[in-house]
Amino acid sequence: MDKLISRRDLEFLLYEVLEVEALTQRERYRDHSRQTFKDILDVAYKIATEHFASHNKKNDQQEPYFDGEKVHTNPEVKAALEAYRQAGLFAATHDYELGGIQLPYVISTAYGAFFKAANIATASFALLTAGNANVLRKYGSPSQQKKYLLPQLEGRFFGTMCLSEPHAGSSLTDILTRAEPQPDGTYRLNGSKMWISGGDHEVSENIVHLVLAKIPGGPPGVKGISLFIVPKYLVNDDGSLGPRNGVKMAGLNHKMGYRGIPNCLLSLEDAVGELVGAPHQGLSYMFTMMNEARIGVGMGAMALAYTGYLHALEYAQERTQGRRLHDKNPASPAVPIIQHPDVRRMLLAQKAYAEGSLHLCLYAARLVDEERTAPTPEAAQQAHLLLEVLTPVVKGWVSELGIKANELAIQVHGGYGYTRDYNVEQFYRDNRLNAIHEGTNGIQALDLLARKVGMEGGAGFRLWAGAIEETIRACQVHSSLCGYARELEQALKTTTEVTQHLLNKAAQGEVERAFANAFAYLELFGTVTLAWLWLQQAQKSIGKEGAFYRGKLEAARYFYHYELDKVPLLAARLQRLDDTFVCPEQDWLVES
Repeated sequence: MDKLISRRDLEFLLYEVLEVEALTQRERYRDHSRQTFKDILDVAYKIATEHFASHNKKNDQQEPYFDGEKVHTNPEVKAALEAYRQAGLFAATHDYELGGIQLPYVISTAYGAFFKAANIATASFALLTAGNANVLRKYGSPSQQKKYLLPQLEGRFFGTMCLSEPHAGSSLTDILTRAEPQPDGTYRLNGSKMWISGGDHEVSENIVHLVLAKIPGGPPGVKGISLFIVPKYLVNDDGSLGPRNGVKMAGLNHKMGYRGIPNCLLSLEDAVGELVGAPHQGLSYMFTMMNEARIGVGMGAMALAYTGYLHALEYAQERTQGRRLHDKNPASPAVPIIQHPDVRRMLLAQKAYAEGSLHLCLYAARLVDEERTAPTPEAAQQAHLLLEVLTPVVKGWVSELGIKANELAIQVHGGYGYTRDYNVEQFYRDNRLNAIHEGTNGIQALDLLARKVGMEGGAGFRLWAGAIEETIRACQVHSSLCGYARELEQALKTTTEVTQHLLNKAAQGEVERAFANAFAYLELFGTVTLAWLWLQQAQKSIGKEGAFYRGKLEAARYFYHYELDKVPLLAARLQRLDDTFVCPEQDWLVES
């Protein structure tokens, strides 16, 4: 049984729902076809199963270690990423002149799901490198691109993002790392960076750190943040490596998941850095990487949920225990646990979460392609705005659902589920990190409510609502779907009213009360979004034969009966501007 990501489901979403073949009519993708997409997915799946999945357990059990000079990882990590490199996957989405094949981003996102499901830790080296390369492609100088971008696209250098500091966490306003300008045009950086995945290792020839720091005399707060390239080894103009830079390992963090990639506390001690772009624009530049990384985190959460579901499904089909509810005969044979209603409940919930989340992640990736290649500037801008609204949902709500799905996968396994003999306990631990990666889900919720749904006069929100209304209209003609369409229509109306109410209250000065329940808003928005996507999947499954399509209709039925009914409760909580969490001066939380 295929236990990474269902290839059948992936193809259904790519070709029947998202219609990605239409992208091959665009100039950028005209050399591609459904056959080239299939070939690339085949290669990626083979590498993921043979080189990534094969050491996932070992990665979890044998963490990287620091001997005082070098960070050591399992040798299989390097071998897996070498196979990834030889397949040309580091550069696949980039221009021909950069060594890429101009592959649609939605296809690279699809094959990325294989690697994340197979081995989330090893896959993260590639994810971080891709994000780093995209920043340099967009903002790096020609010299910087030659020295640092091209080697990353070749898979020789790997990349990181260095934002957080031990004292500041997600509050980038408070970073203390300083960058002093030098006569030769470089900078000397001093400070420390925390939680740096892939921060030091021997897997690649070099590590290109993108570091946020402040130039003395700049504006206060985030407006004074600049972005610097700080390589592990200095790079000469001819591309050869020079001496070790002043980026030193100060310690390894030991996390509950993602154990195969070293997570580092780095000390910058007169480290040589090159300014990227203009001074004091670092945070806006870094958001290029952070936004892509947030989609990547959502994809990782989805992939772990999906593989956990497939493991639980296989277990439920093979494990015999108990009898059907109507069978009172103790002498009758035990039945596979998939026949028990509560096990079926847990499996159906996982299916709804995982397959719905895969749809959302691929839809977001499809918007990236639309933004890059839309036939008109207006269409590109619309794709951009819709993606801006959906990015915190992809990262935040998918990672919440991923944890729920993995928790259910453990429960399906019963007592065996929390032993290391089965993989689902590792999936849960790995996935638990995704709610924190790239901005905690509370931050994602605030980003959605306080920034994204109101940006540009609510244009992105209206595009989201308009897309849902289009699906509602299309499904009203189906007798078996019109009930779902009406429910979704009411949920959308409720969400629109709640959104306007909260934004109005914030504009009137009640900012804390309006935004204090932002997480409930994320849940509301995310639930309506997945209900919309499940209605699309149901629409594409109506009238088609086979268990696959029946499964889609049953998952949609589950989502509307057991998930969408949460909308009125969430809306009521948000409408009343509940202030339970708004009084930090009260001391009752800290009384013993």
